[in-house]
Amino acid sequence: WICSLHRRAEEAGIELPAEADLALLDEEELALVRLAAQFPRTIEAAAAAHEPHRIAFWLGELAASFHALWNKGNDDPEKRFLLAQSPELTRARLELAGAIGQIVRNGLSVMGVTAAEEML
Repeated sequence: WICSLHRRAEEAGIELPAEADLALLDEEELALVRLAAQFPRTIEAAAAAHEPHRIAFWLGELAASFHALWNKGNDDPEKRFLLAQSPELTRARLELAGAIGQIVRNGLSVMGVTAAEEML
């Protein structure tokens, strides 16, 4: 479903700017960025300790954090990833979602798992 966000934005008539301004992200979204930035260290630590399960646990934490952020849009329309009235913020949130999707794909790949398109 992350993969469908750009298509859904287009279908909604949201004209996205060419570049994402990540400065528009709020503190909760930036916390997710900081968590995502731990990916390389997580891979290194799992490899050094011969504990591949660390990757799976961390990916679960990342997915849960993204899901919690996504669900905030159910209660607060301003927290939705697709905002017709704010294409700039929509673009920033789509970049965040795309990055999370790519990290999940990469993490699964490291463990020898191919992510189904429906997962992302």
